[in-house]
Order: sequence, then structure tokens, then C-alpha cells
Amino acid sequence: MRRRELGRSGVSVSAIGLGCWGMSGSYGPADEAESVATLHHALDLGITLIDTADSYGDDGHNERLIGRALQGRRHECVLATKIGIVRRAGPDGMAVVEVDGRPERIRSACEASLARLRTDVIDLYYLHRVDPDVPVEESVGAMADLVAVGKVRFLGLSEFSEATLRRAHAVHPITALQSEYSLWTREPEATVMPACRELGIAFVPFSPLGRGFLTGAVTGRDRIAAGDWRANNPRFADENLARNQALLRPLGEVAQAHGKTPA
Repeated sequence: MRRRELGRSGVSVSAIGLGCWGMSGSYGPADEAESVATLHHALDLGITLIDTADSYGDDGHNERLIGRALQGRRHECVLATKIGIVRRAGPDGMAVVEVDGRPERIRSACEASLARLRTDVIDLYYLHRVDPDVPVEESVGAMADLVAVGKVRFLGLSEFSEATLRRAHAVHPITALQSEYSLWTREPEATVMPACRELGIAFVPFSPLGRGFLTGAVTGRDRIAAGDWRANNPRFADENLARNQALLRPLGEVAQAHGKTPA
């Protein structure tokens, strides 16, 4: 497994990480036994960057799952989780997603994450999204306090603009910036990635396979299960899916020419 240095932290991780959101029902029903087996297989292959968040699944489901799965193997990975997105039930029973970057929320959420993950320290702690009602300096300042007391090793941000990244980095060194990036999501190339290079911040792409689309796995709406997050994503809407399939065809031809899958 190839490795990459995580910013200027001095810590190296596998070039391919394992994002665990899908293990908590985001892409349809999930099988816990299969999820644990996948985590163990990833470690066996030399994958060392494991990524979760306190908002993945109900009541911290994803962190609890990973905490159980990593028992006895915690030392084999760099464990990343996130704070800032809050999911609650709305009046109609549907999930309501809010952003909360208040310092007091960050402190209490970190304690809860540590307990669910069954660990004494979070290796990489991301602010999941910008809270428009809280200056980013206050949120990152609270996270820096967690580093100072040894509960967190390094700080990260998720889906931040260049300007906000620079403001955060001025408060405390940011080790990693996570954003969606793939063949069909190229926006970070314009400003965010150059800023990461300048500041020595690792860029961590999520959904590099286009949420399954770039693998050729989603050929129609019938391939999207009930409760699958992609059902409400415009890229997977009926009117767009056919056009996107046409764009995908050349990638499949390149893969076939090399005897490989599109992934």
C-alpha cells in the first residue's frame, strides 16, 4: 500500500483510506457483520486511515460500530472523526440536519465520540461544516484546546473555502482538509487545493468514486435502494442519470482496454 504524509504532522497514512458513512445506512440497508469484516480486511490490506463522524447513523451508530470493530487493533490505524453536523427528528418524523460549531458543543461532542470509539485520543478531528452563526476562530479555538489537553492529536476541516481555511489555520495548524473530489467533482482544484499546497495541508478527497456512479454500479434508479441518500441527489435524478451515463461510457472503455474495472 502506498503511503502519504498527513500534512506536516510527520504521520504517514495509506494513500487509500476507508470512509465508513455507508456502514450506517446512508446508501441503503447496511450489514453490521459485513461492515466489521470490511474494516478488518482493510486493516489487513494495509489501509490505515479510517474515517467516520458523530453524525453518521442514528445516535452515533457509526462511531459505536468502529469502536467495537477496532478493539485490539486500534494501534493499526489513524482514526478520524468529525464534529459539527447534528441530526434530529423533525415534526414530520423526517431527519433534520443542522450545523453546530459552538465551543461548548465541540467539547461535549468530543467526550461522547471518545466514549463511542472506545479510545483515549482522536487522531484527526474534523470540523464537519462551517457554522454560519459561530466565527470559525471560536470553533477551531475550542478544538485546539482539545489538542492541548491530549484528547485530539491533529485538526482537520471538511468542505471549507480557501478564505475560511486560512482563517482557521491562523488559529491552529490545520493538518487536513476533506472535500468531495473526483472525476465529476473538480471544484477544489481552483482555489482550495493550491491553498493546501501552500500551507502544507493534506487534501483528503471523499467520494472519489462519485458515490458509486463512476464504478458503473448505478445504471438506473432501480439500483438505488429505499432510504438511500442518493435518491435525493440531483445527479441521480432520472433526467440527469441518462446524461451522466453517456459521460461515463468513455471511462468504461478506457478501463476495458486495460483489463480493469472503472473503479
